[in-house]
Amino acid sequence: MSEAPVSEEPVGARVDRPSMPEAYGLESSAEGLLPWEWVTERLGAARNYWVASTRPDGRPHCSPVWGIWLDGAIWFSTARATRKARNLTAKPETVVHLESGDEAVIVEGRIEEIADHSSLERVAEPYAAKYGMRPPLEAPGNVLYALRPRRVLAWRESDFPKSATRWRFDGD
Repeated sequence: MSEAPVSEEPVGARVDRPSMPEAYGLESSAEGLLPWEWVTERLGAARNYWVASTRPDGRPHCSPVWGIWLDGAIWFSTARATRKARNLTAKPETVVHLESGDEAVIVEGRIEEIADHSSLERVAEPYAAKYGMRPPLEAPGNVLYALRPRRVLAWRESDFPKSATRWRFDGD
């Protein structure tokens, strides 16, 4: 099951406007900022998450994955031999975004490899409920990742830039 949305901002997060060129007409007031619940609803309901990573030579790489939003993190697995896993092992800073540009949610942070059995089991049940199959977490050569947000950007295209909101977490 996905993390239940909460109406309050997450602990340790600072909420403000993202940095954008003046020509975008971004408001300086807090009027129109999105609530954290808006973000968690979309992260929990998303079917596909786009993972952006960096190749060893500095070129970008982006790939969709299935995953879940649980305990304040995006969880997904992949085979260690994939380009994204090799990139994330070498350079764990990443960006994950959802498919919609009309309701944008962009999560930045540092990937954490998860190996403990209790986490594997905790992720397997909600993943199976969402996709109708258990994730191949214990298959040889697979790795489980968690991305805990360091920064989140979100907005609705229908009222952009008024809804443009940024959450910055401890360490950012």
